[in-house]
Amino acid sequence: MASRSQRTSLFAIIVIIIGLLAFSFFTAGSLGSFAITVLSGLFQAMLLFLVASGLSIIFGLMDILNLAQGSFFMIGAYVAYDMQHTGGVIDLTSAIPDPNIRFPVAVLAALAVGAGLGVVLERGLLRPLYARPIFQLVLTFGISLVMMELVKFIWTTTPYSWTEVFGVRENFFELFGQRFSTYRLFVIGMGIVLIVAIALLLRRTRIGIIIRAGVEDREMVQALGINVRVVFTLVFTLGCAVAAFGGAIAAPFLGASTTIGSTFLISAIAVVVLGGMGSYEGSAVGSILVGLSVAVAQGSAIGTGFSVLPSITPMLLLILVLLVRPSGLFGNTR
Repeated sequence: MASRSQRTSLFAIIVIIIGLLAFSFFTAGSLGSFAITVLSGLFQAMLLFLVASGLSIIFGLMDILNLAQGSFFMIGAYVAYDMQHTGGVIDLTSAIPDPNIRFPVAVLAALAVGAGLGVVLERGLLRPLYARPIFQLVLTFGISLVMMELVKFIWTTTPYSWTEVFGVRENFFELFGQRFSTYRLFVIGMGIVLIVAIALLLRRTRIGIIIRAGVEDREMVQALGINVRVVFTLVFTLGCAVAAFGGAIAAPFLGASTTIGSTFLISAIAVVVLGGMGSYEGSAVGSILVGLSVAVAQGSAIGTGFSVLPSITPMLLLILVLLVRPSGLFGNTR
């Protein structure tokens, strides 16, 4: 059965979501505008989750707040863009002329690049610093700067807009008289699939049991003959790969730029703290809350001149929740 604190958190979540939807419905003016807000909120929520989930998993097991997580998101966007378009560093247009096939290949390549860089970062740089958390923060922040400079060197500082069309990106559907890109539904669907897949991995598989046991008592896990260092590497690699995957599927909608990583990292940190540090479920719920809140704020800011409202909304929501639950919605006092 759910504890009292969990019931309180669930009640708070329901109240916030109902409040956001009710406010959006009564201020939207039409069902079409309301649908735009809801779809936009879910779209942003899933993109946030792709950054925040890896951040949360890494912190939950390793107590490492990976400030380079946004850079992996950025790298994923650039790799996917580069492989999908002509004239890039890795031009696949001749080898794979069909853009509908080239896109999943580009996404898988971005995921592989993120995973590879994650292995190098964890084994080569972070492993000697497990007992020095402040040094970990400084190191991951420094790595994020190095990765940004590397991106500037390879792709310059010019932002790239996605121009290559493929099936799911060029299709549209209508809802309440409004026209929506099918790609929004694709991103939302991918986010939901990932939420379920990672939840099953953590709850129903042997490696998931080991990861959760390591969160509770890593010394006991190691005493049972399990190589915790290998588990750490797998977890860190998974977190980085998920972020790169998120950047790859976000690129067709958002393009690729050097600022995309930092923008999502700030909101992702707010999501992780709001949901509860190290809580995977909290990250999923927090992403939805923040995504819907930002979408409602964007709709409310139109015509008011208060354009800064959407950018500060994640922090305002974070402050509101922490006033009631200092450990976050699903977090424990650490």
